[in-house]
Amino acid sequence: MIRSFKYRVILFPSIMIGQFPGKYSEDQIYDGLKKVGFTHIYEVEQPMQVMIDSINEVLADKETPKPAISIYCPAIVRLIQGRYPSLTENLILRKAPHNLAAHFAIEQLRLEGALREEIGLFYATPCIAKIAAVKSPVGESESIVDGIVNMNQLYNEVMKVISDHEVDDHSVQRKNLSAEGINWSLTRGESCHFGSRSIAIDGIHNAVRFLERLENDQVKGIDFIEMRACDQSCAGGILLTGNRFMTVERLERRAKRYPSAKEIHQENNLEKAQELKRKLILDPIMPKPHFAFGKDRVKAMEKMDKAQRIVCFLPGIDCGACGAPNCHALAEDMVNNKAKMSDCIFLQQKWVDEGRIHARKAFLNIQKKWGADRFKADCNKRGRRNEGF
Repeated sequence: MIRSFKYRVILFPSIMIGQFPGKYSEDQIYDGLKKVGFTHIYEVEQPMQVMIDSINEVLADKETPKPAISIYCPAIVRLIQGRYPSLTENLILRKAPHNLAAHFAIEQLRLEGALREEIGLFYATPCIAKIAAVKSPVGESESIVDGIVNMNQLYNEVMKVISDHEVDDHSVQRKNLSAEGINWSLTRGESCHFGSRSIAIDGIHNAVRFLERLENDQVKGIDFIEMRACDQSCAGGILLTGNRFMTVERLERRAKRYPSAKEIHQENNLEKAQELKRKLILDPIMPKPHFAFGKDRVKAMEKMDKAQRIVCFLPGIDCGACGAPNCHALAEDMVNNKAKMSDCIFLQQKWVDEGRIHARKAFLNIQKKWGADRFKADCNKRGRRNEGF
């Protein structure tokens, strides 16, 4: 699919640069991305002043419900839609940075004479939630992005071809990259720009606890909330290869070498800034209450009770090895006949120890869930020789 476009654009959050060992420069990484088949390389957090100004306009509107909640993290947006539908009106109706960069890249390529149908936009995602956000976006009919690449897969491909020698990247595709843009995907990367009182929350459990307080009207006087599902925000994304804390440190160090978004905005005098702002506006985001157990209230309550009883037997560590995001989701799948108790590897091991199932059957269950290739040696997999530390 990628090769079918004349202009192949890779859009990736700055967090990806932080994955690579310090011995590799930005120029070497950009060169590696071109070697794997992309013609144009864009970090998505640019031109960031357009995004900052657009959100500030929303916050300045007296009709905007407070606290206003960022929609940067799609996992949080879908959590609010499903479990806290009364808070959907607090979501800021502005698209995420990858949409900003996508529109910006199209405009830049059109200046080079490219036609829209010749341009392929591919987004490198650090997490599964953003795959869903691109394939089934909220607040818009369809995504501007043509395809998705898992960031860990892209990292491995680049590491195979990256040069060990310094190279010079003379492209202007970082011309609008700023310190604010580089820090945007980190905790407090957004909230430091908005409102007299703003807070930043990372980690899904912290987010749930705070949303409970917010829904119960126990939070007062806050203007803006930045909320991310992963610990250390996108640096903790499940599709990343590097250590999250080292990634944060690298990006903060990198940001110090870049000018501010305001300086870049004034220097480049973006003629189409207003048009880009207009393209960032989302349609209203509607609540989507979960009907995990069906719409029949009586049967749903029975299933919910059964799921809660099943959870009592699960380990409660939310490891994800069963394929479900957490133990409660696995229990829901069991009640809906989409999963079995033996899908939990902890219960499997317990049953093997008790002689209730054979070890061979337990192994085949895991192999069926994750595939036979998962058990083969692979020196490019996550964690190889502490890659990323």
